[in-house]
Amino acid sequence: MSKAREKKAVVVKEVEENLTSSSGVLVTEYRGLSVSEITELRRLLRPLGAKYKVYKNTLVKRALNEIGVSGLEPILEGPTALAIGGTDVVGVAKTLKEFAKSYPALIIKGGLIEGEILDNKGVQQLADLPSKEQMLARLAGDIKAPLNKLAYALSALPRQFAYGLKALADKKQGE
Repeated sequence: MSKAREKKAVVVKEVEENLTSSSGVLVTEYRGLSVSEITELRRLLRPLGAKYKVYKNTLVKRALNEIGVSGLEPILEGPTALAIGGTDVVGVAKTLKEFAKSYPALIIKGGLIEGEILDNKGVQQLADLPSKEQMLARLAGDIKAPLNKLAYALSALPRQFAYGLKALADKKQGE
């Protein structure tokens, strides 16, 4: 086997591992971004446990075939890079969307999330979802609200009783 083929096989294996080990992969077009802008994007994605890598489309297609995924091939045209999500794919989608606002040369083409193929609109909708922390805070608020109302209602009974007793005592003293 030639050295070029060996290198390609290693890259295909790397892409396969990235596709199977992460919860999602987003495909972007990076044409028009400078090296420093791509480096900045990688720096923004790093805290999320995500990587941003450029692979040859043919090698990505071969890796997709190896793991039995189809449907992503149409968006693997032109200069593409993969944002390989760590644990928070929603965070990666949000970061890409925010970055694309500042740098319109970055185009989000679609992705593969939990085995589901998404187009650009699907990724945009994913990016619009609230973060995990926001969802947990909302859940905690939803759980806490009825408990607060119950506590207020239960505390109102003795308070009203005390007001009634005081009014009765004031009335008796006035007579």
